[in-house]
This record gives sequence, C-alpha cells and structure tokens, in this order.
Amino acid sequence: MKIGWIGLGKMGKPMSESLLKAGRTVIVYNRTKDKEEPLKEDGADTAASPKELIEKVDVVFLMISDDKAVEDVFYGDKGILAAEVSGKIVVNMSTVSAEVSRKVASALESKGNDYLDAPVSGSVKQAQDATLVVIAGGKGEVFEEVSPLLETIGKKAILVGDIGVGNLTKLAVNTFLGIVTQGLAEVINFSREKEVKTSDLMEIINNSALGSPFIKIKGNAVLEEDYNAAFTLSHLTKDLRLAQEAGFDAPLGNAAYETFSKAEAELGGEDVISIIKKLK
Repeated sequence: MKIGWIGLGKMGKPMSESLLKAGRTVIVYNRTKDKEEPLKEDGADTAASPKELIEKVDVVFLMISDDKAVEDVFYGDKGILAAEVSGKIVVNMSTVSAEVSRKVASALESKGNDYLDAPVSGSVKQAQDATLVVIAGGKGEVFEEVSPLLETIGKKAILVGDIGVGNLTKLAVNTFLGIVTQGLAEVINFSREKEVKTSDLMEIINNSALGSPFIKIKGNAVLEEDYNAAFTLSHLTKDLRLAQEAGFDAPLGNAAYETFSKAEAELGGEDVISIIKKLK
C-alpha cells in the first residue's frame, strides 16, 4: 500500500517516520514546505497538494490541528475532494469534532472512498516511540485493512464504533486529561502553601496507586519549571471546547473547561501543566 501523510507537526512527523522506518512507501504533504525536508531525507516523496497526494496513494493519513484545517484539506480546487478517485481510504488521526468527520466521510463515500476517524491517546514521546493508542471509528472492514499501519504507529488500535465515535471517545479521554492536569496543579499549589516540598509530594504520589507516567512527567515539569509544550494548553482547551459542544455537562469537566479557557490567551503556547501558574 502506498501511504500519503498530511500534517508534519510535533505529532505527525514522528508518526509518519514510524511508517518509513517500517519500510513503507510514504508521500507527504505539508502547507509549510520546509517541514517536508526531514521526511525527504528519510526517504519520503512529496506532493504539491492534497489532491495530488490522494491521486498517488492508496491510504491518506491526516494529523492536523482542528476542524477548519480538516475542511481546508478536503475542500477547494486542490483539496482531497477535488480528485476524481475511488477505492481510497482516508484515516483522520486529528482530534476534531464528530460532525466534521461525518461530513467529509459522507463526501468521500459518495465518490466510492472510505473514511476512518482515528485520533490517538498519547503525546510526542509516545509518537516517537510508536506507543500511541489509536481510537478508531468507522467500518470494521476498513479498520481491518489499515490495522497493520495503525499498529506500526501505536501499540494498540481499538475500533470503538461508527464514524465519529472515535472522535467522541477521544474528547472523553482529553476531558479526563484536563481534569487530571488541573487536579495535579491544585494539589501541588496546596502542598506548597502548607510548606510541603513538591519533590516529596511527587515521590509519594508516584509510588502510590495514584502514580502514572503522565503524573510523573508533569510533576517533573513543575519541579524543573519547564513549560515547553509536549501538548499545548491551547490544544487541550480546543478539545475541552469540542466536548462541551458535543454535550458534555458535568461538574469536573465543566470546571476544567472554564479554567483552561481563561488561561488560553496567556498560556496557550505552553504545555498543559502551565495551568499551575494561573491557579496560584
């Protein structure tokens, strides 16, 4: 299978590199052309547009920022839907709304193509290590066809339902992420007010049933005051907003959305754990 890849940001670059390392034929497209250069050095070819890309390959993967970016890739003179092709599969690994997935899936299917929404759980380190968890929505037979590729990118791929259900599941996961991130920041601030060393608090948490890789990584970031983004606060805020728009309405998730929304203008480009600075 020839593979097309659209989106070479912090996540898309290592994910597409995993396919190249596995010996797959990969053609890439990115709006910012200099981001294509490292992939070319690793053996990838390039396409001038999404239209040209889908004409050249069997499967197109997307890893881009939001609903608008998805619509930009699909529509227009040089978009995916401008290509007169059939029998292709588009796998959208972006965290977007179920509505945009269902919209572009319907347009693809009208031309005889298939769509899978397949957002991932994990951040840059997991993308680099190919240990992401892929959360898919779509037809079972389409999922089975691309499963070997998904399992090259991640450690596990799960089909959770029809088109859009993968997106909704990812929004649930990231709402939990927002709750956990705010909770960690709040207890660190509380412990500091009570003259408990953050290093001691984190050692206790990390050696208890509450410990997790995420808690350890973000606790270390606070200790080192390193707020360089593995996952930006603005992206998490976008995901919390999408969950709200999809109907999420419960106290903890609502509180996380309110907190992160208020911090987005100031801290949007920093890592999610920078929320600790707004909670002091």
